[in-house]
Amino acid sequence: MALADLAGSSILGGKLESLRGRTVVLALREQLGTAVALVELDGVARRVVLCTPDLGPDQLDGVYAAAEADVLLTEVCAQPVPENLRRRRSQDTEWILLTSGTTGQPKLVLHSFDSLAGALPRHPTSVRPMVWSTFYDIRRYGGLQIYLRAVLSASPLVLSSAGEPTREFLARAGAAGVTHISGTPSHWRRALMSGDTSLIAPEYVRLSGEVADQTVLDNLRSAYPNARIAHAFASTEAGVAFDVNDGLAGFPATLVGNEGAAIEMKVQDGTLWIRSGRTAARYLGADPAPLAAGDRYVDTGDLVELIDGRYYFRGRRGGIINVGGLKVYPEEVESVLNADPRVRMSLVKARRNPLTGSVVVAEVVLCDAGSSVDAERAEAVKNDLLSACRRTLPAHKVPAVLRFVPALELSAAGKLVRPIA
Repeated sequence: MALADLAGSSILGGKLESLRGRTVVLALREQLGTAVALVELDGVARRVVLCTPDLGPDQLDGVYAAAEADVLLTEVCAQPVPENLRRRRSQDTEWILLTSGTTGQPKLVLHSFDSLAGALPRHPTSVRPMVWSTFYDIRRYGGLQIYLRAVLSASPLVLSSAGEPTREFLARAGAAGVTHISGTPSHWRRALMSGDTSLIAPEYVRLSGEVADQTVLDNLRSAYPNARIAHAFASTEAGVAFDVNDGLAGFPATLVGNEGAAIEMKVQDGTLWIRSGRTAARYLGADPAPLAAGDRYVDTGDLVELIDGRYYFRGRRGGIINVGGLKVYPEEVESVLNADPRVRMSLVKARRNPLTGSVVVAEVVLCDAGSSVDAERAEAVKNDLLSACRRTLPAHKVPAVLRFVPALELSAAGKLVRPIA
């Protein structure tokens, strides 16, 4: 469906006027219904809250209360707009997104349309027609960014479906002539592992949501030699900070410390902080933690390290493994493991140890994970991976245990599921 045609569809029909000035929680099962509802409700509702389908009943109740909602929409269907329906903008609708935490009650983050889309182009940026697609759900920040890009450039958008096999999604995207497509590095590793990347021929490939290491960037360059490969840094709270288009992991140090720029960034205690017009206004709910510091900088919680004029992401501050008082960043170890051409993806986590508190454990998915691997070859690969870690990393960061697994779990947001620290 072309998003330019959404104005000709409705899920609310004659009910739209009754929602004017109210706070509406969208808890629809299908993305398409949400896409139509957003077009209808923007400028009409006071607030629109985008709920993802993985919320439990108690979580949904909590969201409804925190947003001070008036209406909960769970089941609707698209239909032609009634002839007598005239949409009239009467206010600037607040857009409420949920953080992507996998446990507990998610935080509600308040954005305006301008903070979400103010920096996006309002017209086609390419002479050739663009067709967008994304592995993300559009009810999450990363997916919503792609939805808005498509809407504002009047471009078609191919949506993914929950639980849809990678091959089927890529086949649909290819049949639609997708030119621009986004996903997390984990999404792309799964696509590369599927062997079905040739089903699409994109001009632009975008990664966000996780650390994009050099290996996944190089593998995508090999799969799509004529495409522009970009990775972006963004979060639900901080908004989009930057895109990197030079094919290299990390980002240039020249992006940091530019006071007065549209996007201001600083590194404080090894953590990236961001201030811009794209950051969210605040959290909703009873006594939430402040979103920004007094100087309006948002703490992203992402650790970075400066090496030879370039910052590299080391992982989340809350994800550090403590081995005998020494810090281990899981993503740093994963980057070494993923650099081996036989490895498609890996997950590094902690295992409790009575002497050191924790030891490092690695789970590795091989490129030929679907095939049987004899014990002798598996042992040889394991030894090679551990040797690479010993050459590259301090001893406390080398996995004490390394095992091969057929697959790794991804969250509903398309990120590796990491144990809660």
